[in-house]
Parts: sequence; C-alpha cells; structure tokens
Amino acid sequence: MDLIVDSDIYTPCVDNNGNYIDKVPSFNNIKNGLRCPCGTRKDKTYDCSSYFSTHIKSQTHKRWLLDINANKKNFYTENVVLKETIHNQKLIIARLQKEIIIKSNAIDCLTEQWVLKNNLHVADVVEDLIIFD
Repeated sequence: MDLIVDSDIYTPCVDNNGNYIDKVPSFNNIKNGLRCPCGTRKDKTYDCSSYFSTHIKSQTHKRWLLDINANKKNFYTENVVLKETIHNQKLIIARLQKEIIIKSNAIDCLTEQWVLKNNLHVADVVEDLIIFD
C-alpha cells in the first residue's frame, strides 16, 4: 500500500492593515505542488511559481481575495464555531471509545462465565465459533 501525499493549500499573506494579500510562495519547500482554494481551477495543482503567479492574476482569484477580505469577521466567527465543534466531537469520540472498552470487557467476562458454567474450555468455544462461520 502506497502513502498518498496531498499537495499544500495556498494561504494568502496578511499585510500591516490586516488585509489578505497575494504573495507567491517559494516552491523550494513545496514538494507536492500547491492548490489554491479560490475555486478557479478546483483540482489544479501548481508546481512552479510562474504558473501560480499567472493564476493569482486571474479575475476569479482576485474576486476570491476581495471576498475573504470583505468577510474576515464571518470567517473568524466560523473558525471559532468549528473549533468548538471539533472539541465537542473529540469528547464524544472519547466517550464512545470508553463505552466500547467497557462493553468489550463485559462481553469477555460474560463469555468466560458461560464457558465455566457449561464446563467447557475456551479452545472448544473458539473451535465451535470457527466451525459456525
């Protein structure tokens, strides 16, 4: 099985006024290409600075940059909500994992009691289960 490495996602820089601006990143550290979330070419991966430089001059990309600058407050609020959602989901996952461990232990205990009650050996039960399959 091969490991699939995804391309990096472009993030615009922030100027001194807090506005997002385009700055073509150095492709020396970008090994798997760069994707832009602007939506101009959804699945396009850029692997050199000249192609990406041309891309950020497109009208769709420029509109996207204007939109994220106009909606900074909304993006921040959405980010806070998403962080809270992730935190809550982590708590739910941890609780469910704990329940699974408890129930698995209960199943093991009940299986052991059943084996002892019926004067069986664990190996006999495992063999019966294999035949049952």
